[in-house]
Order: sequence, then structure tokens, then C-alpha cells
Amino acid sequence: MEEQFILRVPPSVAERIEHLLNNNNNNNSDAPSSSSDDNKSLDLSFSEDGRSGSFLIGNERFPASLLDLPCLVESFKTYDDSSLIKTADIAQMIMVRESGEPAPDVIEYRHGLTPPMRDARKRRFRRDPDLNPELVSRVEKDLLKIMARGNVNNLDILSSCLLQTAV
Repeated sequence: MEEQFILRVPPSVAERIEHLLNNNNNNNSDAPSSSSDDNKSLDLSFSEDGRSGSFLIGNERFPASLLDLPCLVESFKTYDDSSLIKTADIAQMIMVRESGEPAPDVIEYRHGLTPPMRDARKRRFRRDPDLNPELVSRVEKDLLKIMARGNVNNLDILSSCLLQTAV
């Protein structure tokens, strides 16, 4: 499997990347380059924390952040336009921002890649149940006693606790 990620850039940067890729596809290797090599450079580097960095296109630097997606995105490849082959599970996105925009304060991106996945964690995934740790440890001890062929000392407490959680 390949290693892949999503690169999300502002519209102005997307136009420059598209222009750069189109120029590289149209130019032959024998033809002289119409623009300087400095305008053709793309670079992505991260700091020591591995979550923040910078994206360089030409001579301009843009801040970038590595964010975790709320769920996995599968990517596929085709060679014959009829059968698809899974190439990777994508779990992270590199978000490039304009220079004045603030950095995200979380490491997980709240929204997915498409509008239906807006607030995906809150709307689509089940919350963890609120459990009383004392109750859980007491029930666990009682279950271990029953499994060891013993009896439960606090049977009335156990049944009242179970009634409280059922209500």
C-alpha cells in the first residue's frame, strides 16, 4: 500500500500549482524554460513537532498544519477503467493557510472532506457512555467472585446499582 495524504490549499495557491503543473506538462525536455527555476519549486517542510510547518511555492511561504481526519478515506487506482484497486487508507490532511490566518488549535480536523461530513464526530459517531468508575470496579469484583464459584457479599447493593443504571 502507498502512503498518501490530502493536500488542502487556498484557491490562490491552487491556481499557482495548477499553472505550474500545466507548464511542466506542456514543456518538452528539449525546449528552453520560459520561467525561472525559482518559480517552479514546490517544497513542504515540518518543524520538530511534526504538526506545523511551511509550504513553499516559488518564492512565497505559506504556513501549513498536519491534521487528523475524523475517519479514514480510501483511495483507489484503476488501470483498465473497469476494475478499481485500493491503494491506501488516508487518515491525515495537510492544510495550507494564507499568511494571516491563525493556526488550528487542535490536531483533529472536525469536519470531513465533503459537506455531508460537517461536524462528523459529533453527528455520526456514538459518544462514550458516562460510567461511574466505582460502580464498574464493584461490578467487576463481583463478577470475578461469581466466576470463581464464590458468592456475592453485596447482592442488594449490586441489584440496586443495576436498577439505577437501567432507569
